[in-house]
Amino acid sequence: MTKMRLVTWNVNSVRARLAHVEKFVAQSAPDVLCLQETKVRDNDFPLKAFTKMGFEHHVIAGQKSYNGVAIFSKLPFVPTEPKHWCGKDDKRHLAITLENGVEINNFYVPAGGDVPDPDENDKFAHKLAFMNEMTDWFKKRQSKDNKLILVGDLNVAPLETDVWSHKQLLKIVSHTPIEVEHMSRTQSSHDWVDAMRHFVPEPEPLFSWWSYRARDWRASNKGRRLDHVWVTPNLKPHLKSMQVDLEPRGWEKPSDHAPVIVDFDLKGIG
Repeated sequence: MTKMRLVTWNVNSVRARLAHVEKFVAQSAPDVLCLQETKVRDNDFPLKAFTKMGFEHHVIAGQKSYNGVAIFSKLPFVPTEPKHWCGKDDKRHLAITLENGVEINNFYVPAGGDVPDPDENDKFAHKLAFMNEMTDWFKKRQSKDNKLILVGDLNVAPLETDVWSHKQLLKIVSHTPIEVEHMSRTQSSHDWVDAMRHFVPEPEPLFSWWSYRARDWRASNKGRRLDHVWVTPNLKPHLKSMQVDLEPRGWEKPSDHAPVIVDFDLKGIG
């Protein structure tokens, strides 16, 4: 298979949103589905439902009530040895390598709490340390031959048009200058290409998350782009299309994140 549809989605509890996942998969037919914030222990994960959806291959890393990541695939893969970030086994990263040598990394970066000061807020300090570790890890692995894809809820909206109001969110966690600076370093660590902005360049607004607080999220459109898809430069020519699917965000009791869909043509890879 040369064509590959890849989806990243912070599902905000896979059991609470299972019917949404089933509906989305039936409509969009992803080949690889990367989930974040699954919020369930591995023993309680509804794996049978995903097998019914056609995903023969999977790797999951979960815990009760918090965090959790999963990768489901219709394509065979080899899972990568799990890595504990910042010395914590808090289920924030999984990686797989497809048969063509393409490696997919699925991340759930810490949200960082409410106070954007690492001295006053341990959660914010953890977030910055996590991004520093990501930067160092990819720098050490840098090679022009690498075929890497990085997806997930990175919990940073880096560009001015990745948020509904740059001025009003400058002091709000997810868009503060220190977080943007850290993300910029992570992007530079492997010359990552921002696949979403490859298709929707600035200054066009691009969001993937809308707060539950907004009564009519679509009308107010006070969004942020917290979900990302990055590729190493040699995969850039293989990018074919991208869509933030707004429909699931409008379903009953939705995740506050919308799925991000990226289509690849991997002909000649591997």
